[in-house]
Formats: sequence, structure tokens, C-alpha cells
Amino acid sequence: MADTHLNAGERPDLTGLDPALYNEDQLPTTAAERNWSWVSIAALWVGMVVCIPAYLLASYLIDAGMSWDQAVATILLANAIVLIPMVLVGHAGTKYGIPFPVLLRSSFGPAGAKIPAVARGIVACGWFGIQTWVGGSAIYVILNTLMGGALASDPLPILGISAGEFVCFVAFWALHVYFIKNGTEAIRWLETYAAPFLLAMGLALLYWAYANAGGFGAMLSTPSAFDVGQPREGEFWQVFWPSLTGMIGFWATLALNIPDFTRHARSQKDQFIGQLIGLPLPMALFAFIASAVTSATVVIYGEAIWDPIQLAERMGGASILIALFALIVATLTTNLAANVVAPAHGFANLAPSKINLKRGGYITAGIGLVMFPWVLVNHIVGWLLAYSALLGPIAGIMLADYYLLRKTRLQVADLFKSDGIYAGRNGTNWAGVLALIIGILPNVPGFLVGVGLSDGTSDFFATIYTYAWFVGLFVSGGAYLLLSRLMARRVSQSA
Repeated sequence: MADTHLNAGERPDLTGLDPALYNEDQLPTTAAERNWSWVSIAALWVGMVVCIPAYLLASYLIDAGMSWDQAVATILLANAIVLIPMVLVGHAGTKYGIPFPVLLRSSFGPAGAKIPAVARGIVACGWFGIQTWVGGSAIYVILNTLMGGALASDPLPILGISAGEFVCFVAFWALHVYFIKNGTEAIRWLETYAAPFLLAMGLALLYWAYANAGGFGAMLSTPSAFDVGQPREGEFWQVFWPSLTGMIGFWATLALNIPDFTRHARSQKDQFIGQLIGLPLPMALFAFIASAVTSATVVIYGEAIWDPIQLAERMGGASILIALFALIVATLTTNLAANVVAPAHGFANLAPSKINLKRGGYITAGIGLVMFPWVLVNHIVGWLLAYSALLGPIAGIMLADYYLLRKTRLQVADLFKSDGIYAGRNGTNWAGVLALIIGILPNVPGFLVGVGLSDGTSDFFATIYTYAWFVGLFVSGGAYLLLSRLMARRVSQSA
């Protein structure tokens, strides 16, 4: 069968495709839809990078004992590492114009692909809720300050937050629903125009801190807690490895569903340069801004203020309104791109003929609303490490399938057929499903300890869990290749 990749952006012949396996949003992009330059993709990343959780990443590392430069270097390294699978998986989106759930069918089968697609979607729903809560909190804190505390009240039963906090959360949630209604191009428009504004606001904040503190303060000269003579001398690597894994986990989600965006890229060069410019360096720059500004707050206010919402509250005056607008834009651009598109495609993949991308987005918003994100946000570091143990194996299987087994050649039309070459047994490629289980298993003991369901585990499994993403990626990738060969041999012998 001839290779059906879309040199001219033409869609494959729909003859013989299973109507239950596609809708207009899942079919390969046309030439007209492939209009994202490297600037568009870089802007997409800048819009996602500049957000409150990313601002707080350096604080977690510094609280763990790192100096600011160790924290920034760890974040830079983590994003340089995750950029590799990001670009490699993104290649398939650009070459074939297909979204993440459709690409999964190559390694899991059309039915089996629903498992990792939904797993990725549930993770994104959690992040959607967290980001929406953070943005709603920014609105609440700043409005409450402007109104002299008039919004403050006792927590509501069951919810555990005040009525004012809940209303601001729902209002910000409704703003997301508006952009979901208007589709991917509306999101691209927002990201493109917001990126320079967000960078300018970050640099303006850095200048404000420097000018008002007469420098960046003593924090930037504070030694690492792991240095000779310091409280945790010699313990750096014990903290570094789980921290690196957690920082990789921050964007490991996008390393899977990046085809949802690169399918709109004009060329492989555009998707590569856009991601190279848009991800590692902006993440490191944002971490430095967070570290420098927080260091300056010690001089200005007499205490370290990591939370940008609290900082805006302390700044007062017109700064509150500017900060409110900036925080809303920053959180909105991150949430729409990183935490709506992927689960929307994933949920649509459950029943493509009934659920399109817009309806999948509504489902995402609904789940994010009921996940009590104000509780989940307090466990963000453990959350990062835990889901990296799930996403690493999915990435390993996808990379092994696309590069080592398929040699980047896919028969696109067969990805939309229930009886095509990727159908496996009854629509499931059991090599992919079993490899996913095998890739997750080594991290289960550490995960159970991490979420409090077990009192402890052996040093071996505890160590493995600190490298959860790496372990899952390589174990599942190797298992997938082995199982694929064994199953292919069995089929040939029985034929």
C-alpha cells in the first residue's frame, strides 16, 4: 500500500474509512489549515510558559535547598530534555497532519488508543482545574483588595472556599468556555498576540524589583544548602534527580499531544525552531525572573513573596489592575493550549462520530470544574511526579513505534479503519497495551508511597520512582518492540 502522507495537505480518500473513527476535527489537516509558522509555535509556547505554576517552580527547588542558579539550571535542563520527545513526537503531527489520539492508533489500535488518550485527558483536566482555580484566585484576591475586603466570607459547606472565591473561579471558568466555543484558531490568535505582552510584563516586573530593591537582594547570593559547611552538605543529588523528574513532568503532558498543534505547522523546520525557541529558554528566563523578584521582595517588604498574586496585592495602586489583567491573560493562554486541546481530542476519540473537538472541550471544562482543584493545587509537586510515571511509558511506546518500528512511515487511511493494518485484535494492539502496563509497574510501589496508600517500599523501588519518567519511557519502549516482534512472529506462524 502506498504511503499516504499528505505532501500537498490533501486528505486521504474517505472511501472505506470507518465513520465511527473520525470526525472533521480528527481528519488530517489540509494545506489551508497548515499556516502556523515557527513564530506561531514559539508564541504558543511563550503563552503556555508564562503562568503562575511555572513562576512557582523555582520556589519549590529553592525551598528544597537549591541556590537560585541551581534551580534555574535544573529547570533549563529538564526542559531541554523534554524538548527531545516534544520535537520527535511533533514530527508525526507535521508530516501527517493528525492529532494525538489518531497517532496513538498506530501503536495501540483504534480501540486500544482510547486508554492512553483518556489517561492523558484526565491529567489535563486536573491541570485545567488547577490553572482555572489559580486564575480565579488572582481575580478574587485583587478584587477583594480593591473593595476593601468586602468579598471575604466564611467557607461554604462541602466546597471549603468562600462564595466570593467560588464566583471568581466560575467566572474565569466561563471565560475558558467562550474560547472553547470559538475553536483552535481563536486560541492561536490569543497566543500570538499575548506572547509579546506577557514577555514585556515579565521584564517590567524584573525592572520594578531591581529599581525598588536597589538590586536583586541577598537571596541571589545565598549559597546552596548542599554546599560544604551548609545544613544539607553532600545531599544535592538526592534532591536533584526527583526534582529533575518533576520538572520534566511539568511539560511531559505536551510531549505526548504536541501533534495536536504541530499538525498545523507549515514545515518540520517551523515546528522544530518554534519549539526550540519557545520552550527551554523562556522557562529558564521565567524561573530567573521569579527568583530575582522574590529575592528583591525580601528587601522591599521584609519577607520572601513567591506567589505573584500576593505580590500584586502588596504592590497596591494601579499595579493591582495591571497585574490582574496580566495574570488573567497568562493563565488563560496556558490553560487553553496546554489543558483544553489535548483532553478535548482525547474525549472526542471515545466516540468521534458523536463528540467533536468543541464538545470534548466542554467535557474537559465540566470535569475540571468538579475536581476540587483548590485541594489538588496543594499537592502539585507529588502530582507532577506521579503522572510522569504514567506519561513516560506512553511516550516511550509512541517513539518506539513511530521511529524504530514504522521508520516514520504511516498509512494514514488505515488509522481510520477498524479493520486496517493497525487494528490488532478486535481494534486493540495488545503489544501497546501490555507495554504500557509493563512500563508503569516499576513505579507503582513508589507511587503508592507518594500518595499515602503505602507506608514504605524498598530502597530499590524508591530510587526507581525518583526517575519515574525515564524508567517508564525506556522500559515501555523496549517492551513494546519486543512484544511487537513476538506477536508478529506468532501471527506469521499461525498463517
